[in-house]
Amino acid sequence: MFTKTSPRLILAAGLCAALAIPAQAKIERVVEKTFTVLPGGHLRVDTLGGEIRVAPSSDNVVKVTARQKIRASSDREADEILKKLELTIDQNGNDVIATAKYASRSGGFHFGSWPPVNVDFIVTVPASFATDLQTSGGGITVGDLAAKIKARTSGGNIRLGKIGSAVEARTSGGNVSLESAGGAVKLGTSGGDVNAGTVAGEADLSTSGGNIRIDAVTGALKANTSGGNVRAGFVGPIKDPCSLSTSGGSVKITVDQTAAFRLDAATSGGSVDAEGLTITLEKSNRSRTQLTGAVNGGGPVLKLRSSGGDIVVRTR
Repeated sequence: MFTKTSPRLILAAGLCAALAIPAQAKIERVVEKTFTVLPGGHLRVDTLGGEIRVAPSSDNVVKVTARQKIRASSDREADEILKKLELTIDQNGNDVIATAKYASRSGGFHFGSWPPVNVDFIVTVPASFATDLQTSGGGITVGDLAAKIKARTSGGNIRLGKIGSAVEARTSGGNVSLESAGGAVKLGTSGGDVNAGTVAGEADLSTSGGNIRIDAVTGALKANTSGGNVRAGFVGPIKDPCSLSTSGGSVKITVDQTAAFRLDAATSGGSVDAEGLTITLEKSNRSRTQLTGAVNGGGPVLKLRSSGGDIVVRTR
């Protein structure tokens, strides 16, 4: 004779079995290495699921600390997990590389997130070192460095200090901030804000889900967001064409009183306000949604667009 089993009983039994699995604690192991280098080298860091932090040192030494955070219920289990971790911390000439890779996930069902170990890298380098940093699951923080910075993450914020050269930074899941840069800048995110201080070069800023702010830019500026406001300050003459646009907010900029350019501003969700500019009008309308004309005799085009807010231009 067969007895029918209730689906609810089966589900309850499954839940009890899952709860019976021992909770995995985080066990941490630390690996440290130091290298004597000369100024002007290059640092490359690549980690899967960890944070990267880079700070300037006061000597010609690169110090790398790898913090391995292992999801295991015992030291023995942690040792087994680490057998599949490929951790590389090496020096090649005047360059230093630090990488963490884990073996590919095998078939079958796995409880918890993957991989079972994350590696954070904390590094100090001479300020003249260039850096190439990448992580798929953590934030990136860089202090005041003089050389070129390249940073990419799929799951965290990027915070950059005072950088003396060009900067390229991209995240798919956080904010990007930069104190200043001595060269061209390209900052982007798919899910947060982009904030920059002073940029001594051209700037390309983009986000699909937040605001854009740049305090002072001396070169060409391209700023685009689909979900927020754009704020920008231009310092000195406008030498190259610039474009600022948003689909979901306002555009507000400041320019030097003597800057010469051709203003091309239009919005479908607000008004254009350019009070205080010396402008020779080419095109405008009664609803104040469009304003085109030469400012201080004209020059490179400053194109401003909004689909959901006001456009405001002021002189400093």
